[in-house]
Amino acid sequence: MPHWLQLMLDSLPSLLWAALIFTVPLTLLSFVLGLTVGLGAALGRLFGPKPLVALVRFYVWIFRGTPLLVQLFLIFYGLPSVGILLDAFTAALIGFTLNIGAYTSEIIRAAIGSVPKGQWEAAYSIGMTWRQAMRRTILPQAGRVAVPPLSNTFISLVKDTSLAAAITVPEMFQAAQRIVATTYEPLILYVEAAILYLAMSSVLSALQTRLEERLNRYGGFLEARS
Repeated sequence: MPHWLQLMLDSLPSLLWAALIFTVPLTLLSFVLGLTVGLGAALGRLFGPKPLVALVRFYVWIFRGTPLLVQLFLIFYGLPSVGILLDAFTAALIGFTLNIGAYTSEIIRAAIGSVPKGQWEAAYSIGMTWRQAMRRTILPQAGRVAVPPLSNTFISLVKDTSLAAAITVPEMFQAAQRIVATTYEPLILYVEAAILYLAMSSVLSALQTRLEERLNRYGGFLEARS
């Protein structure tokens, strides 16, 4: 067996274990929390008072306009200087959540804005309150529009979790770095890590395609193919 293949097989369990214990939980938790933050920010931006609108705009401006790696460094390495100590996983979770929240807020805001005004009027005409109209009429339609960009954001997040290695989170990429430190085979290990990220992204892309097709079948955002 070639040396490079043997090394890949030997290191595969460690990389998969790091992905299972850290990469996957960090991705799922960050996305769910970020989506919650994004929904709240989008609603605040669209329907909130002016001070809240200004605050949301500032939040989105900061987190969309600065590199994610810098944000992680500020949270993990910067906050201890003001007395706020966070472990690496928590710092990464906060950083990814706030970053994802900023991006998803714009996606959700645009999706809600794409729902025709007549849908609001129809909901009010049958006696719905604003909250009922939002929950039963507007958000389901906006969700259909938001699925493709939100799915892309989720897939990007899977890859971005590799940045957590820079603040000592022992996720999959850092596991590869640790093996490199003992084997001195960076090309082989980093190629293997890239293949694993590619595999995860490919599976998620396939699931995204199936979800979009399913939504399209029930009157979704895509025109029927000829």
